[in-house]
Amino acid sequence: MNLVWPIISQAISHPRRIAVIDDRSTYSYGKLLAGAMFLAEQLDAQTDRPNVGVLLPTSGAFPMALLAGWLAKRVVVPLNYLLAPDELQYVIKDAQLDTIITSKLMLEHLGTEGIPDDVDLLKLEDADFDGFPPLRWPANPSGADLAIILYTSGTSGRPKGVMLTHSNLRSNVDGAMVHAGISEADTFLGVLPQFHSFGMTALTLLPLRIGAKVVYSARFVPRKIVQLIKRHGPDIFMAIPSMYGALLSVKSASADDFKSVRMAVSGGEALPQDTYERFLNDFGVQILEGYGLTETSPVSNWSTPQRNRRHAVGPSLPDVRVIVVDEHNKVVPPNTEGEVMITGPNIMRGYYNLPDETAAVFIDLTPDDDSDEPVRFFRTGDIGKLDEEGYLYITGRKKEMLIIGGENVFPREIEEVLNKHAAVADSAVIGKTDGVRGEVPIAFVEIQEDAEFDETALRAWCRESLAGYKVPREIRHIEALPRNPTGKIMRRKLTA
Repeated sequence: MNLVWPIISQAISHPRRIAVIDDRSTYSYGKLLAGAMFLAEQLDAQTDRPNVGVLLPTSGAFPMALLAGWLAKRVVVPLNYLLAPDELQYVIKDAQLDTIITSKLMLEHLGTEGIPDDVDLLKLEDADFDGFPPLRWPANPSGADLAIILYTSGTSGRPKGVMLTHSNLRSNVDGAMVHAGISEADTFLGVLPQFHSFGMTALTLLPLRIGAKVVYSARFVPRKIVQLIKRHGPDIFMAIPSMYGALLSVKSASADDFKSVRMAVSGGEALPQDTYERFLNDFGVQILEGYGLTETSPVSNWSTPQRNRRHAVGPSLPDVRVIVVDEHNKVVPPNTEGEVMITGPNIMRGYYNLPDETAAVFIDLTPDDDSDEPVRFFRTGDIGKLDEEGYLYITGRKKEMLIIGGENVFPREIEEVLNKHAAVADSAVIGKTDGVRGEVPIAFVEIQEDAEFDETALRAWCRESLAGYKVPREIRHIEALPRNPTGKIMRRKLTA
């Protein structure tokens, strides 16, 4: 079970149908397949290594390169172009790459400092696309074959290569398609990086698998995104919370611009309540939250217009099972917090060349009283709860949980209060060691344009809604919170 044949069948059945519109070009399904076949031929001539890198911006070129790698029976390694040079070098060496599919424009923007000298670059501008594509029998990998290695963003250390099989990706795409009721008639729009699991699966593989159209923007410029939504009338828009917040700053935007949007999907981190309320009031659009990790391909849960509860990330996809357990790995009753664990066909094979790290995130459990058969679950490290109808609520990150005077406190609770203050654009809370209480909360805030930072006023604001021990001991002004490419706040940099 793979995605090679479904995408090829779309190209054969509907070669002239528009697949992708990006900043520079329009790709039909036939053009995507033909380009992939040309690239696969040149890839075969250039390297015999099993892994191939892809270093491209969010565009139609990315799925062409991805499909080329699979047609050439390679494992594709999307590379994060926002990494520092030494971090990029680490990933390239760890993945044992000797060839990277890229473009001259990408290299002009990025430079080559992070690319080792012994790595060959297959630039799209230099690729031979003349004549008819080579007649090769398309690859038909088995579901168990490795399809892709996605490197985690490294919010807590060196990036790890997450190994996802063809079956992982296919099951996740098919499950999302059924769960959300998506069809070839839908148009997608997004700016998410395709080297990240959210952008790759939900915004690239999902529309191509069903024969839909997707509109990409390589850079997130709020005014431009509003113009693209108005021009193309997408049914589905996908972004991260900080992007939704930035769209609210476009003064010329109106509810009429967003009238086509049936599903505005948010993932990557928790959606602030203020952003949710303002988007609904200003544009008439209810933002739907989803949940998943790179290790889960990534979608495990997704709120849809028909199944949506505020603060929940939705019910799980078909064939995906989510449980919540206590510190003894026992399933807890509904509406009780614990660690979120997931099992299903979307769960990764493991971390690339890291057997100990792989073993540490899996556990065999017997979650049902009427079964003696253990089930292999992935430990997410997230804290959450399930209600009686299976809706999942994420309340914190296990590693980020603060213990203040013996009480468990999750940063998100404090951040939600800070973010409701008119002067605060965004916030992040971490713990600081304290000799009396064990830990105390420290907050970092970004301030809205034209607003002033007043620590005393912000602490007083927190005291109105929070217990005394949850009020930040210090609140510090920071120009920009450190974030990874998908917008998730990198707390370890704040801790440092």
